[in-house]
Amino acid sequence: MKHHPIFQNAIIWQRELINRTVVAPMSRVSATADGLATDEMKDYYSAFAIGGFGVIITEGLYTDVYGSQSYNNQPALVNQAQSTSWEKVTRAVHESPTLIFAQLMHAGALSQYSEDTLAPSALKPIGIKMPSYGGEGAFPIPKEMDLTDIERMKQGFVDGAINAYKAGFDGVEIHGANGYLLDQFLTSELNQRNDLYGGTMKNRFRVIAEIIAGIKASVPQDFIVGLRVSEGKVNDLTYRWTQGIETAKELAAEIKTSKPDFVHVAVQTGEWERDSFFGEGISLASVIRQATDIPVIANGGFHNLDKAEVALKDNHATLIAIGKAALADPHWVMKTMNGLRLIPFHREMLWPEATLSHTQKIVKELNLENS
Repeated sequence: MKHHPIFQNAIIWQRELINRTVVAPMSRVSATADGLATDEMKDYYSAFAIGGFGVIITEGLYTDVYGSQSYNNQPALVNQAQSTSWEKVTRAVHESPTLIFAQLMHAGALSQYSEDTLAPSALKPIGIKMPSYGGEGAFPIPKEMDLTDIERMKQGFVDGAINAYKAGFDGVEIHGANGYLLDQFLTSELNQRNDLYGGTMKNRFRVIAEIIAGIKASVPQDFIVGLRVSEGKVNDLTYRWTQGIETAKELAAEIKTSKPDFVHVAVQTGEWERDSFFGEGISLASVIRQATDIPVIANGGFHNLDKAEVALKDNHATLIAIGKAALADPHWVMKTMNGLRLIPFHREMLWPEATLSHTQKIVKELNLENS
C-alpha cells in the first residue's frame, strides 16, 4: 500500500506535501456558543496530522454576524478572539508536516441558526433542516440581498481570510458548494437576479471572483486560496445541472480567469462515479483540471483505493479528500499504508448529532477503539 499513488509525496503550491491525502471539511458543531475553537477541536484536528494526512481542511467557519452562521456552536473567524482561539489548533497541526486550511462559509438561505436568512433571490429552499446539526422543520424564505448586503458579505470573506492568516493557517478554502450562499449565486434556479450578479455564468460567478481577488490582495502571496464547488446540495442531494457538461465548462472558464490556487470538487452523496460524471471518463473534476491546469482536490468515497488510483492516474484530480473514513479513524493514512486494521465508519457516529463528543461516545460504546 505504501506505493499507492495517494501516498506519494508531491510538490504543490511550492510546498512539499508528504502525500496526496486531504481531510475533507466536516461540520462538527463543537465550538463554544460564541464561535471559539476549543481544546477538543485542537485534539480532533491534530489527530489527523499525527495520523499522516498531508492537508487538513477545517469545517466551515462563518465569516460575519449578518447571516453567515449556519448552526449553533459553529466555529468562526469573524473577530480577534475567534482568530486567536484557532492558534492552538494550527500550532498542534504544524507539529507534523501537514498543512491546514480554514474553510470560509456563508450559509445563505440554508442557515439553521437564524430565521432572518439571506440569498441572491427570495426563494424558499426545498427540503428540511438537518436534525444532526440542530435543525428542525422547513427553511424560511430568505431576503433577497441588495448590493450593500453583497459588499458586506464579500468583506466578511476577506476579513475571515486575514484572520485565518493571523491564526497560523496555511490557506483558506472558499465554500462555493453544497447549496450554501455562494453556490446559491452559481445555481441558475436559485439566482433570478437581473443585475451584475445574475443571469450568465460570468455574472453568477462574479461574487466568487471578487472574493478571490479581495483575499489575494489582502494576504501574503504564499498564502493559499482555494475554492470548493459542487453540483449536489445538502438539501437536494440528487441535484444536477440541466445543461450538464456545458455548465461545467462555463464554470471552469470562470475559475481559470479568477485564478484560485486549487479547486475542491465535492460530491455531496459520496458516490464519485455515480454523481460526478457527464460521460465516459469525464467528471466535473477532470473538466476543471483540464480547463484550468489548477490543482484539483476530488472527493466521493475515495477510501476505496482502487477508485482513488483511477482519479489520480486518469487526471481527474491532484489530491484526494477523505471524509467519513477519516472521521472514523484519524490515523487512516498510517494504518492503511501499513496494512493495519481500521476503525470502521458507523452512521451512529454522526447521528442523532454530529458533535465531536458524540462521535467519541459511539466509538467507545461500540468498542471500536481497538477493533
